[in-house]
Amino acid sequence: MNKNGFISLIIILLFCKVLTAQNFISQTIEYDGNSREYELYIPSSYSQDVLSPLMFNFHGGNGTSEGQIAISDMRNLADENNFILVYPQAIADPTDDGSLNWIFKGDSDHDDIYFIDALISELSNQYQIDLERVYACGYSLGGEFVYELLCRLNDKIASGVAVARTMGQYQYENCNPEHPTAIMTILGTEDYESNYNGVVYNGVTYYISADDTHQYWVDFNNTENVPVEIELPDYNNSDGSTVTKRIWENGDSCVIVSELRVNGGGHDWPGSFGNMDINSDTEIWNFVSNFTINGLIDDCSLNLGNTNLNRISYFPNPVENQLTINNSTNSKKLKITDIKGRLVNDFDLVEGINTVNLDNLPEGNFFFTVGNKTFKIIKAAN
Repeated sequence: MNKNGFISLIIILLFCKVLTAQNFISQTIEYDGNSREYELYIPSSYSQDVLSPLMFNFHGGNGTSEGQIAISDMRNLADENNFILVYPQAIADPTDDGSLNWIFKGDSDHDDIYFIDALISELSNQYQIDLERVYACGYSLGGEFVYELLCRLNDKIASGVAVARTMGQYQYENCNPEHPTAIMTILGTEDYESNYNGVVYNGVTYYISADDTHQYWVDFNNTENVPVEIELPDYNNSDGSTVTKRIWENGDSCVIVSELRVNGGGHDWPGSFGNMDINSDTEIWNFVSNFTINGLIDDCSLNLGNTNLNRISYFPNPVENQLTINNSTNSKKLKITDIKGRLVNDFDLVEGINTVNLDNLPEGNFFFTVGNKTFKIIKAAN
C-alpha cells in the first residue's frame, strides 16, 4: 500500500462507526459454542415478493468486518441491484496469538466453512434469498477463504472473487467443486504479502502462483486455455500501476475465469487504496452477477464442441458510427458498458450479421458483451 493510500484508509477507519451505524444491522448467531457477529445490510429496494441475491464480503487476516466495510462499502451497489450484503466477523485463533482468522494457522478442528453454511440457512429463513445466487468476495486471508468456499461449499456458492491472494497449496490439492464455477481474481504483481508468483520456502510450496491458480479453474471449468487480454485505460498515472483484464472463455455452463492483473500493484483493494484505475466493488458485482449456481444467467449453449457456435466477429474498430457484428452464438442481447462497468445501452441481436448504430455513443473506450464474450471497442469521433 502506498503512503497516501494508507493515510486515506486510516481516516476512513476512524469514521467507519459513524458511517455504518445508520445503515447496517449488527447481528449475532450462536454457532459451535460461539456468539458469531456479522454486519447485515438490507437494500432499500428489498421486497418480500422478490428473491434477492446474497453477497458475502470477508475481511483480511486479523481484520474486522468494520474495517472491511471501510475499504469495500457495497451499500450503494446493493441498493441499485437489490442484493443482501453480509460482512461476517472472524474469531480469535488461539494457534496464532489470538489473531482474527478465517482459517486457523495451527492444528485445530475449527472450521468456518460450516459457520457460513449455517449463516446462509439463518438468513434464508429470515429473508427472501435467491439460493442460486449466493456470492462471496474477500481480501487477503478473506480471499483465501473465498477459495475455500468455492472448493468446499460449492453446492451453496455460485461464484466468487479473491482479492490480493492466490490459492493455498492445501486448497489446490484438496479442492473438490461440484459445479462449473465462475471465478475472478484481483491480484497485484508486486504484492509482497501475497506473492503473485506463489510462496515457496525451503522447498515447500505454501501458496501456488497466480498462473497456477487460474490454470486450476481453467482446467476444472473446461474453458479455453488462452485468455483474451484487454489493457484497461490508465486513468490514474500517479498510482504506479496499470490493469490488464484476462478472460478465459467458453467454460462448461458458459462460466468464465477472469483476472484483473494489477501490473505494479501491491497488497491492495483497487479503487479504495493502491490502484485507482478500477473500482474493485463494482468489478466484483459486475462479474458475479452474471452467474447462478447453474452457470451463466443469459442464454447459453452447452454444445461447445461445435466450432461453429459461440463465435463473435466485429468491425471496424475503432468505429465512428456503425459497428457490424457477426453473431454465431445463441445469445440475442448485446450489452454495452463503460470503463466503470455501468450499462450504457443494449441491443437485440439476430443470429448472423447485425448492424449496430453507435451515433449516440460518445468518444472513448467501451466494453461490448454478447453472452460470455467481452470485447473492447474504441468509439471515435463521427
